[in-house]
Amino acid sequence: MLMRTDPFRELDRLTQQLMGTSGTWSRPSPMPMDAYREGEEYVIALDLPGVSTDAIDIDVERNMLTVKAERRPITKADTVQMELSERPLGVFSRQLMLADTLDTEHIRADYDAGVLTLRIPIAERAKPRKIAIGGDASHKQIAG
Repeated sequence: MLMRTDPFRELDRLTQQLMGTSGTWSRPSPMPMDAYREGEEYVIALDLPGVSTDAIDIDVERNMLTVKAERRPITKADTVQMELSERPLGVFSRQLMLADTLDTEHIRADYDAGVLTLRIPIAERAKPRKIAIGGDASHKQIAG
């Protein structure tokens, strides 16, 4: 048996159920994420605890990255009596507009310990490069 110490937690849960704040395919809930640059890659980490890999969908169209996931209820035997249910179920989604400086053709996705990590390489055209000056010594032209 579990003892609850927060009297408002149950009220919050009931409000979420009544207001329909669980995500649906037409109105998904957001998922928490971090985004940062690590060396020559842009990294996006999304929290999806309790979601199986077959319930995660990752799409890129033009420069729009879309991640959708669904946390489904666990099937329980008829003899199981739920005492406390706080983990949200439903659909979660996140859309990000990616810069042209990212190579969307080579995105890698890993899922470990409930965290989906996307690694997007920085495009070659976005990396700094040297520009040589051509022509003879008397007349120089800058090309770029």
